[in-house]
Amino acid sequence: MCGQAGTPSCKDANVRTIAVISQKGGTGKSTIAIHLAVAAHLAGHRCAVVDLDPQATARKWGDKREADGPEVIGDHAERLPQLVDAARDNGAGLLVIDTAPNADRASLAAARAADLILIPCRPAAFDLEAIEATLDLATIAKKSAWVVLSSAPVRSPVVEEARQGLESNGTKVVPQIIHQRVAYSYAVIDGRSASEYEPDGKAAEEIGSLFRWASKQAGLPASKKHGRKARV
Repeated sequence: MCGQAGTPSCKDANVRTIAVISQKGGTGKSTIAIHLAVAAHLAGHRCAVVDLDPQATARKWGDKREADGPEVIGDHAERLPQLVDAARDNGAGLLVIDTAPNADRASLAAARAADLILIPCRPAAFDLEAIEATLDLATIAKKSAWVVLSSAPVRSPVVEEARQGLESNGTKVVPQIIHQRVAYSYAVIDGRSASEYEPDGKAAEEIGSLFRWASKQAGLPASKKHGRKARV
């Protein structure tokens, strides 16, 4: 526990930040953000979601959630540095930032605060074209970004075609694919995640794999003994 003899203080603890950014709506941005946060919580990390989207999708999900974590905080992009500091002071291991589409200033602030930037993108022509603006934000923030192919049809060649097209242009693509699965839609109705709704299902397997990969990229341990939830 932070502050005990022989352990680092909370202020010395290292909170990692994952920003989920997309300049286009309907890409599964909030779904990925809350599922990563729940995966972190289930792995024993103190975690919180910062919802910068005026539509408040993550906050509304958090209001319906009965479990004791992760906490969901709605705030403004200008306060991100203070939120990161507060999370660190309270022993949080991870912050997941859910941004608003078409909100360049908020997205840039999230990118600058992030240890890992994820850009959800459907494997469709218009969506693939729309990621350029987000990739430009990551460049401005001097951070690397990874595209997550999401809402992808199951067993369709367009998914691999999209991956190959992105990678041929030098864009980094996350190995895991998030497919269109009913578990994602049904789980969030009452504030759960697919991992809680259908623990042995394909959606839970996808999210678990994505979380393990994202943890490694962000420098977060894959699992940790469970502690109290993060409060920021």
